[in-house]
Amino acid sequence: MTTAYAIPERRAWPEAAPRTVYAVASGDLRLAANTTCWPAQQAFEAQVRAALESHGWAMQRAHDVDPETGHGFIDSQARGIEVFRSVPKEAPVVVVDAVWQYSHHVLAGLRAHRGPILIVANWAGEFPGLVGLLNLTASLTKAGIAHSILWSEDFTDEWALGKLREWLETGSIEHDTSHVRPLGALPDGPEAELGTALAEQLRDDHAVIGIFDEGCMGMYNAIIDDEMLNATGIYKERLSQSALLAEMDRVPAGEAEAALGWLEDAGLRFHWGTDDATELTRAQVLSQMRMYIAALRIGDDYGVDAIGIQYQQGLKDQCAASDLAEGLLNNVERPPVRSRDGARELWPGAPLPHFNEVDEGVAVDALVTNRVWTAMGFDPATTLHDIRWGEEYDGDFVWVFEISGSVPASHNGGYDKSYSMRQVPMFFPKGGGTLAGVSKPGEIVWSRVFVMDGALHADVGRAHVVELPEEETRRRLESTDPQWPIMHAVLHGVSRDQLMARHKSNHVQVAYAPDAEAADRALTAKAAMLSGMGIQVHLCGDVAL
Repeated sequence: MTTAYAIPERRAWPEAAPRTVYAVASGDLRLAANTTCWPAQQAFEAQVRAALESHGWAMQRAHDVDPETGHGFIDSQARGIEVFRSVPKEAPVVVVDAVWQYSHHVLAGLRAHRGPILIVANWAGEFPGLVGLLNLTASLTKAGIAHSILWSEDFTDEWALGKLREWLETGSIEHDTSHVRPLGALPDGPEAELGTALAEQLRDDHAVIGIFDEGCMGMYNAIIDDEMLNATGIYKERLSQSALLAEMDRVPAGEAEAALGWLEDAGLRFHWGTDDATELTRAQVLSQMRMYIAALRIGDDYGVDAIGIQYQQGLKDQCAASDLAEGLLNNVERPPVRSRDGARELWPGAPLPHFNEVDEGVAVDALVTNRVWTAMGFDPATTLHDIRWGEEYDGDFVWVFEISGSVPASHNGGYDKSYSMRQVPMFFPKGGGTLAGVSKPGEIVWSRVFVMDGALHADVGRAHVVELPEEETRRRLESTDPQWPIMHAVLHGVSRDQLMARHKSNHVQVAYAPDAEAADRALTAKAAMLSGMGIQVHLCGDVAL
């Protein structure tokens, strides 16, 4: 007997139009962000279209504006899969990024695509298109998807137009990454010995990172597979943000008030208001103090060595922003928190390293920094920043490193040089304050742990933080997010375009050292520890090693 099955027909893919690039726009998951940012995206797409037409090519949008939402972003993974069903498989595709985007919205379509792929971003601070590009290129790199990237203020400059022509003619773009070199043999000395010993200790004794809900904001690149991570000696404790909310409810009001009072006595300036929808209120900050206390207690329950709160999807609709709590966790000096029975202070005189947005590359990096800097007697306060934007100032290219309000206060010079403003309602409907300020001048080590070619890698380099005039700092803040902490960073031996071409994340990890010589020694020890953990280390720019 023969059974007849309803076998689906093979999809017939559309044919590509001649000399036509198919454009997609990956967006946010939050409707408020997509509708607010849509005009900026439209303006940038017009510039990209004009640049393509100047080379004799057409740009065809692969998806229309949704009449119900009023924007033309791909706003979910399912929508991205649907869009790519209408894109010719062999056609050139450009992902146009003027804003932050969730990389997993387009990852499935790009993974299956067979034609050339280009990601473009506008060189602007107001909306984080550059940050979105860096996350997407890092995600595609982890996935092993061939692609090219390009950036420009308006795509009328000769450099960008020339690179665009290169992609149209060859299907790829070559950028200068000559600033990158492999670590090579470590020099003999106490720093290399320290880093190697710390790596051996970690691999022998193990460490645990606590993750409140893995995978945040579409950052596929920020998830490290257990098998890869465990080989370094680090293991995951997967926690639930619902448990964090429950623990927050158990924090007595008096403890939250005491933590807030400690910050006020330490000099942290709160920009108080009364309108809960648009201003910072005391109730919002007390919620953040409960989160800070709850995170430490849950971390104590599970014996974690670092902790990460996802916050964005889920918690954003339930409680105030996590940023103030995150910044406190990363600082040596912070409001004391005791165990539930009051018998012990939790992590006295030490940070509990926090990795923002549960970025596991940051988790590895922060854990290594904490151990190396502590062993060397340096302030172990560390944080990630978004590589947000930058411009030349007084002969140097000065980067705007900026994150959503979670820096340790010591990076600003202390709580009395820090302030807290309400997070923007577009992204943070329940409010909450930042831990913001201007990073103090000084010497830093920067780094990033990432996945490439099926293995863990780390880029490590040196930089210094400069002090800019108050009016220039204010201009840069107003050009980005004035509520957030800002760092004016000058990289050593790495140009603007070299960093963009190489960096495999929207995030960069930074930590201060007492002076340039100490920073060089700390970098050597950190590189040795990363290498000893089995991570492939690359030195970037001018590095004294």
